[in-house]
Amino acid sequence: MTKKAFLVLEDGSVCQGYCFGAEGHASGEVVFNTSMTGYQEMLTDPSYAGQIVIPAYPLIGNYGVNAEDFESEKIQVTGFVVREDCPKPSHWQSTGTLDEFLRAGGIPGLGGVDTRALVRRLRSAGVMMGTITSDEDPGQAFERLKSLPRYDSIDFVPRVTTEAAYHWGEGGNPHLVVLDLGVKYSILRQFRRLGCSLTVVPCTMGAEEILRLRPDGIVLSPGPGDPALLGYLDDTIRRLVEAKPVIAICLGHQIIGRAFGATTFKLKFGHRGANHPVKDLDTGRVHITAQNHGFAVSEGTIKGGLEVSHINLNDGTVEGIRHRELPMLSIQYHSEASPGPQDSFYLFERFLEMIRR
Repeated sequence: MTKKAFLVLEDGSVCQGYCFGAEGHASGEVVFNTSMTGYQEMLTDPSYAGQIVIPAYPLIGNYGVNAEDFESEKIQVTGFVVREDCPKPSHWQSTGTLDEFLRAGGIPGLGGVDTRALVRRLRSAGVMMGTITSDEDPGQAFERLKSLPRYDSIDFVPRVTTEAAYHWGEGGNPHLVVLDLGVKYSILRQFRRLGCSLTVVPCTMGAEEILRLRPDGIVLSPGPGDPALLGYLDDTIRRLVEAKPVIAICLGHQIIGRAFGATTFKLKFGHRGANHPVKDLDTGRVHITAQNHGFAVSEGTIKGGLEVSHINLNDGTVEGIRHRELPMLSIQYHSEASPGPQDSFYLFERFLEMIRR
């Protein structure tokens, strides 16, 4: 806690704190998450690729890190900003501190910052590019930041997808193929808990090759970045939806909408947290959901046989779509939670019932 470090935002504002985790500098889109727990899941969630994450909760790291709560094989965020990191965690599963975890992953952290003031700034101005630095002064960091590409201009999916197909659980039934756009392990764990076998495939695999794997259903995973950059997936998505039952989550939901002619737009500061109310238009029931996304499907552009099935009660944005004729279940939020409430686990069971029918 002795070495100074800074967070410099594209609007010129500077936050000074102390360096923890790796030293040096890292840049990305600066976003916040309102969950009170689940920092290890946040850090390893591929949907955060290219982003600096700010937890709104002030004390982070108090239960350490462990081998059970990874959502991918490594830390995916580019930087982490906290009010206070706990140097002495207390939990029976803990195998190390947050500082050690970030340091091992080469990820810079910034502590001692008024993160709630930062959240208020981002809610007011919207998410923006920023950089964490412990080896430059703020002026140097700001000049470097001005020359960097914007988050929206980069396709992060090829950076987080698996390089080769792999299996998760052998001998289960039904057999699901997961198109990996940045899949979270919790999705695989939940389907495995329900008895499924899964084959996870790269985002570059075409529809014919996927169908040769003889899936009973298709999972389109969450992932990072702007769905407008993923037009190369449109033909694959349409063919899969027409051939097999499909469940799509978060980015998967957005690319289904786009593949059938809808457009997407960037939210001012996104939905990232564990307490977002979503209404199921069929039942009228409201579920509290976990979310992590910065883009949404534009309701007025939904067409091609699609219709809205769920809405966000905070801002009215689309949280789910379905096809009037084809077996498809598509949601913007994270039914697997991690972190977050488990209200939406039923959607995995609903999808498996769709396959059985």
